[in-house]
Amino acid sequence: MQKIHVPVNDAYDVLVERGILQNCGELIKNTVSAGTCVIITDDNVDKLYSGTVEQSLKDNGFRTAKFVFPHGETSKNAGTLLQIWSFLCQNEITRSDCLIALGGGVVGDITGFAAATFLRGLPYIQIPTSLLAQVDSSVGGKTAIDLPEGKNLVGAFKQPAAVLCDPDTLSTLPEEFLIDGMGEVIKYGMIADAELFRNLCRYDLGNIREHLDEIIPVCISIKRDVVAEDELDTGRRMILNFGHTLGHAIEAYYHYETYTHGCAVAAGMCLMTKYCGSSEDYEILKQCAERYHLPSDVPVSIEKLTALCGNDKKRAGAKLRYILCQPIGTAEIRTVSLPEFRALFEKP
Repeated sequence: MQKIHVPVNDAYDVLVERGILQNCGELIKNTVSAGTCVIITDDNVDKLYSGTVEQSLKDNGFRTAKFVFPHGETSKNAGTLLQIWSFLCQNEITRSDCLIALGGGVVGDITGFAAATFLRGLPYIQIPTSLLAQVDSSVGGKTAIDLPEGKNLVGAFKQPAAVLCDPDTLSTLPEEFLIDGMGEVIKYGMIADAELFRNLCRYDLGNIREHLDEIIPVCISIKRDVVAEDELDTGRRMILNFGHTLGHAIEAYYHYETYTHGCAVAAGMCLMTKYCGSSEDYEILKQCAERYHLPSDVPVSIEKLTALCGNDKKRAGAKLRYILCQPIGTAEIRTVSLPEFRALFEKP
C-alpha cells in the first residue's frame, strides 16, 4: 500500500492499493468514528462496486444507507444536491455519521459539497473509481455543483477524511473514461513534471493501463505538493487549472453533453498553447493528446469560447487568470483583463 500524506489544516492520507475496496470498512473504521455511513454514487458505479463497499462497511460494524443518482455532469446540480440533503434528513443522519463518495469526479464533487453543507459539515471519505478522480478531483478538498451559467460556480472547500484509491476499479472502465482521465494526467506532466510528460509521449492508449500503478501516485503527489502550499486556491494552486479556462467554456458551450471534462481540458490545453505558447510545444502537446485519442481542438470558433470565459471562477473582478506552460514541465500564472484575454486569440 502506498500512503501519500496531504498536510493541509485538516490533514489526511491518500491510500493507493489494488483490492483496497474489499478492506475499505476497516480503513474507514480506523479513520472516522461514525455510526452510519451513507454511500453516495451514480447508477453506473452502483452496479459495479456498491455491494463490495457496503458489505465491508457492515462487516466492520457500520450501519449503511445508499443514495444513487443518474451518472453524468448534468446531474451535478442544485436539484440533485437538494435530493441528497432530503435523503440525509429522511435517514436521520447526524454530524457523527459519515458520507462516502463512491465514483468519479461528479460523485466526489457533489458528495463533498453535501458533506460541507449538511448540518454545517460532517466527515466524508473519497473512494474514486475513475482515473480522472483518482489522479485529480478526489484530492485537494474542492467541492462544487454547476449552474446553468458555468461549471463549479457554487461550492466549498471541504477536505475528505481519507481517500482510498483502488487501481483495480480502472480495469472495468470503458475506453472513453480512460481517455477522459488521461486529459488530467497529461496536465500534470505539463505543469510540473517534464519526465512524466516525456513518458506519456512514449506510451499510448494501447499500453497505458500497464503504467497506471506508477502514474497515479506521481499525479497525486504533484497535487499534494501544490495543495499543501496553497490550500484555498489564492495563488500557486491555480496552476492546476491549466487548460480549464477554455475547457470549462467548451463544456458549457456544448451543455456538458458532447465533451467530457478531461477531453475539454485537453482541448483547452492545446488551444491555450497554440495561441499563447510556442509552436514547438504546441505540436508536442498535440501529438501527445492524440496518442490517447484526446481532442486538440473543437469545431466552434475561439471567439465563442472566449466569450464564455467571463463566467470562469478564476476571474477576479475585471481580471482573468490563465495558465501557460513554457517550457513543458513548468507553469506560470498570468493575469489580464477580459479584453486582453480575448485579444490573445485574435492572431491567425
